[in-house]
Amino acid sequence: MDRFLIVRLGSLGDVVHGIPAAAALRQRYPRAQIDWLVDPRYRELLDLVEGLDRCIPFDPRDLIRGRTEAWHTLRELRQLRYDAVLDFQGLLKSAVLSRLVGARRTIGFPRQHLREPLARFLYSETPDPGAGRHVIDRSLGLLRAVGVDDLSVRFPVAVPRTAAAAAAAEGVGSGEYAVVNPGAAWPNKRWPPDRFGAVAAALGAEFGLRSLVLWGPGEQALARTVVAASDGAAILAPQTGIADVVAIARGARVMVSGDTGPLHLAGAVGTPVVALFGPTFAERNGPWSARDLVISRTERCSCFYERRCRHATPCINDIAVSEVIDAVRRCLIAHG
Repeated sequence: MDRFLIVRLGSLGDVVHGIPAAAALRQRYPRAQIDWLVDPRYRELLDLVEGLDRCIPFDPRDLIRGRTEAWHTLRELRQLRYDAVLDFQGLLKSAVLSRLVGARRTIGFPRQHLREPLARFLYSETPDPGAGRHVIDRSLGLLRAVGVDDLSVRFPVAVPRTAAAAAAAEGVGSGEYAVVNPGAAWPNKRWPPDRFGAVAAALGAEFGLRSLVLWGPGEQALARTVVAASDGAAILAPQTGIADVVAIARGARVMVSGDTGPLHLAGAVGTPVVALFGPTFAERNGPWSARDLVISRTERCSCFYERRCRHATPCINDIAVSEVIDAVRRCLIAHG
């Protein structure tokens, strides 16, 4: 087989979790063409992934909008006559795109692994990905269908030098630093900002670490609240893109974050992470390194994989500052 197309559109964390499958595919087929169809918002990450031939930004909504460029891209992909399309997304929209590409083989997950079961009817093959619970293992498991036996987890992500990362390093001064990431797209994934501030204060007092507080679109006020609650131990990060977060995370001693994209970027470049989980399963979506620490309240949650909590107080709020500090201690020891 000479040509492969990976379909994993988003979200950011999901794209990160697809990288080991791309790396395993490249390991098995060093001379093949390996392309990746992705949401345009995450192209910046895939541009850092070694071993990909093309990153193809594509928004499925552009087909509905009737945009000529989207249909032109699909026609171009059909002309390439891929040997196999691998849909690691498992949604109806990704399955439709996978089928429209017109590859010789369209490979996706069987029904029990799909959030949208109708997607399976668009695949020519639905192999069993195995018993692994994490989405990384499931994606790797699909590769057995194309002859990949080495399913090791690798993240060939190049760490860039960026102006924002340089500014962040200058802001924290000399010495090691921590990264605190209080934001998340889902409100019920957010731990209270004053507690992140208390964690930053403790990191400074116990470990001598200044904390850099990340923020994304619409989160600057949230990040400022963390800084204000840190007793001077934290500073606000500059505005960042994906490449900036990769560079900043790689230089950090530890990251403390909820279940969101920057957490998974940090894990991909080997930064020790302490992850706070509420409505999502860490076994499925969390850190994959045995040395990283997860504090979870999923067992108490009744709003699994819902963006907003149906109760007065999200279950993640049950996590205490002392638990997080203890997890940081154990995480730093584990990573040496």
